[in-house]
Amino acid sequence: MKFLKNSLWALLCITVAHAQNSTSYWQQKVDYKMEIDVDVEKWQYEGSQQITYTNNSPDVLDRVFYHLYFNAFQPGSEMDVRSRTIGDPDPRVGDRISKLTPSEIGYIKPTSLTQDGAKLKYEVVGTVLEVDLAKPIQPGESTVLAMEWDAQVPVQVRRSGRNSKEGVALSMTQWFPKLAEYDFQGWHADPYIAREFHGVWGDFNVSITIDEDYIVGGTGYLQGEPKKRRGKKTWVFDAPDVHDFTWAADPEYIHDTYEGPNGVVLNFYYKNNPDIIENWKKLQPKTAALLEYFNKHIGPYPYKQYSVIQGGDGGMEYAMCTLITGERKFGSLFGVTAHELAHSWFQFLLATNEAKHEWMDEGFTSYISALAEAEVMEEDNPNPVAGSYRGYNFLATSGQEQPATTHADRYASNRSYGITAYSKGAVFMAQLGYVIGKENLEKTIKQYYKDWAFKHPTPNDFIRVAEKISGMELDWYLTDFMQTTNTIDYGIQNVSEENGTTKVTLQRIGLMGMPIDVYAEFEDGSKASYYIPLQMMRGEKTNPTPDIDRVVLKDWAWAYPTYEFEIPTNKKVKRLVIDPSKLMADIAPENNTYEAN
Repeated sequence: MKFLKNSLWALLCITVAHAQNSTSYWQQKVDYKMEIDVDVEKWQYEGSQQITYTNNSPDVLDRVFYHLYFNAFQPGSEMDVRSRTIGDPDPRVGDRISKLTPSEIGYIKPTSLTQDGAKLKYEVVGTVLEVDLAKPIQPGESTVLAMEWDAQVPVQVRRSGRNSKEGVALSMTQWFPKLAEYDFQGWHADPYIAREFHGVWGDFNVSITIDEDYIVGGTGYLQGEPKKRRGKKTWVFDAPDVHDFTWAADPEYIHDTYEGPNGVVLNFYYKNNPDIIENWKKLQPKTAALLEYFNKHIGPYPYKQYSVIQGGDGGMEYAMCTLITGERKFGSLFGVTAHELAHSWFQFLLATNEAKHEWMDEGFTSYISALAEAEVMEEDNPNPVAGSYRGYNFLATSGQEQPATTHADRYASNRSYGITAYSKGAVFMAQLGYVIGKENLEKTIKQYYKDWAFKHPTPNDFIRVAEKISGMELDWYLTDFMQTTNTIDYGIQNVSEENGTTKVTLQRIGLMGMPIDVYAEFEDGSKASYYIPLQMMRGEKTNPTPDIDRVVLKDWAWAYPTYEFEIPTNKKVKRLVIDPSKLMADIAPENNTYEAN
């Protein structure tokens, strides 16, 4: 019996140790070699692909999945039906997919698929290819998956497509059979319904054969001059350490280059349209200034080139490039470029899963690009993120907010998704600066880049960096603000004077706790600040206004709805304000100010 007990205990220890070890970070690797031949008369192409897939997980894989994004552009697809049934469809999509003819739809049709030479069984299920492997991939092993496919480029509807409204011939985004990501949460074989992507890190070698009068730009580094043969050219690109590959092509592209910081070549591809050329020329030095800002405030851009390309249907980020619509006023052209370039850090290098954590890429990008725009354009704006606060407040008080843990495709409305991802995500970052202090926020962003570039960070990974930098506990902040719809609402409940002492009673009305800054103005013109740390943050930020004396009061425990403190002075209080910085996202700020009669 004793032997049995000891044996069971040993087995338990081994199991626990394995479980603990398996939670350490790992990520898959996939290397692509692709060749495509484009027929621009039919808007079709033939493709071949060889993938070397390395299983760095602790799991044995007997299946794999591919994304076939172009299949979304067919009547009856999930993207089509969702657009026609949601209450506020994206106007760029609407019911357009349902009206596409056979020659206008998009498709990717695999014609053969092998694993290490053995034929594989597979099934196309909408925008996902389900594949049964001939031989399971063991942990640490690599396998070679080879595919041939036929494809048709859809009429431009959303991101990808041909013949956009601005006349761009080919916007080739999400265009190839792309292996789905497998991580500590398992497979991420999401159908393509509305949002963006999540991919496996690796190296790409892509050969594109197309009519010789087309100019091609996009991801990667061009390998020599394109070779001509029978009226076509073959463009060969290498792209190391990326998780996507995008290109665009048009016979009328103007291609300018501009030297950016650290030797990065900035490429600009835009239509030869006299109405927009001046704006695109003016954009070039501003893009270099933006790149310099992001290098300084996040971390160095690690690639040798970045391309701003006219194409697509608005603005969308990809590896080493963005596709944006180009017939804009300069302010709009600059703004969309700032946002999409910032995505090179937030989602591309810091490759969060956009379907599960959309607020981390869109929100963090909105935050840092707003600051960059203000500095580069020399705007006198004390809070460049103020618009995001207004958007969040609208949603938080609308009764229609959903937690930011909602899958990006499964929000009740596009408006709720947009405000949550862009506005609330930006507020999360700006408000974190209110909680831990501006300097700690700046250090957190830089350390986050150092720790997690070229990986797939999660919300917890980011907040743990902030905790280590600030020395505070911040799980409450991530949980309450992004994983629930709890709101922040504080107010000044009562102010009274007795024997020269001012007694102040504050009230927590919302469910979410926060540290509180209270500023006092006295009738003699002097000022003071009072800082009330939130007990469960287990720390204090530095004084954000060192020119004003600050008193650090005792902690406020979240469960207590009210808090009292005294201002022991014979000076008469003229005015009290909770958070004059307005960086705390209080949904009802009208009760944050007290004015003496």
